[in-house]
Amino acid sequence: MNKCHNCGTNNLDSSRFCDECGSRLIQAVEALVTEPPLYSPPVTADVPPMRPVSVTSIGVPPVEAEPAPPAPVAVSTPSVPGAMHAKLVMERGEQPGTEFPLRGIECTIGRWDADNGVFPDVDLDAFDPEAKVSRRHARIKIQDGKYFIEDLGSTNGTYVNRGRRLLPGNLNPLADGDEVIVGKTFMRFQIVS
Repeated sequence: MNKCHNCGTNNLDSSRFCDECGSRLIQAVEALVTEPPLYSPPVTADVPPMRPVSVTSIGVPPVEAEPAPPAPVAVSTPSVPGAMHAKLVMERGEQPGTEFPLRGIECTIGRWDADNGVFPDVDLDAFDPEAKVSRRHARIKIQDGKYFIEDLGSTNGTYVNRGRRLLPGNLNPLADGDEVIVGKTFMRFQIVS
């Protein structure tokens, strides 16, 4: 379990953000590297600057910095119409682990509504008993070889990696492994090789 440094909530080891307060989760080693020193002696003109000491020279293994977030992956347009090129995997919702295949250049996320002719590619109707997902909630599309997500004017918003709410109509980059939140449903975007 990964304990939040802000509120103390235990989160899954794979979580990057706290489920309770939304704070970024950090590892214990990362906290030691990023915290400023408690005391830093003043430097005067008479004292020569201190020589930096390599961490490995005193027998402590180097600490690796957290890798930068993945950049959007360039993909080719699916050559076989209807072939799965990516998927959304439910992480938190009615049935965690449920996979939703993404096919074609554009895939909509929402809730099925036959009366109004709404048939989304990722139908969350059976997984959203509180109706927090809009009928036409969001769209994932491939453009210029990269993945993007767009909010379609949903009531409860669309979020990527627990960042700010996406503005309706704007294309936002989507990378392999990004967390996508629609309503109260948390999903992980995965590109299929």
